[in-house]
Amino acid sequence: MWVQVKSAPNLIMAEMWKELFEGEGIPARILPDLEKKPGSGALAGYRILVSQERVHVVEEVLRKL
Repeated sequence: MWVQVKSAPNLIMAEMWKELFEGEGIPARILPDLEKKPGSGALAGYRILVSQERVHVVEEVLRKL
């Protein structure tokens, strides 16, 4: 199961979070956040998701920032 660990105001920020997590060996997905900001493209809100088994690793990565 995939769970949300971060949200981003635009696609560029969402891709930055995804790259950070994947650089730490954590597979991540980006999905549009249809609840927060209607629209599409680079201006829409996005959710960054990781596998539920890897949430504790994400928490450690975020703690180091």
